Amino acid sequence: MHVFEVLGRVLLSSLFIIEGVNKFFNQEETIMYMEDYGVSEIFFFPTVILEVFIPILLIVGYKTRILGSIMCLFTLTVALIFHLDFDSQIQLIMLLKDLAIAGGFLLIASREPGLCSIDYFLKNKH
Repeated sequence: MHVFEVLGRVLLSSLFIIEGVNKFFNQEETIMYMEDYGVSEIFFFPTVILEVFIPILLIVGYKTRILGSIMCLFTLTVALIFHLDFDSQIQLIMLLKDLAIAGGFLLIASREPGLCSIDYFLKNKH
């Protein structure tokens, strides 16, 4: 079962890593999109850092409860900013997708770290 936990962390995190790298290489387009929704470009680099590095830490299982909570809040925030146009079927699907992903991060945050994690190793080192 520990392999499934790791696989879940990898699947949830991979979306954010890929999108974070994509944003980095398409900065101008991403900033324009953010500004269309009233989000200042000052949030661009913190967002990219959050989308790349926190998911990497989640994959290796470091501070999974805290980082899972942060990613849940981030995903909910993104959903509420960018996907509330209920006249658009695509936006509704994106909102529901983000809510499901946030739920996955909540599951990570709610569990003790499993055998295949740095958290487990550090906890049981003593």
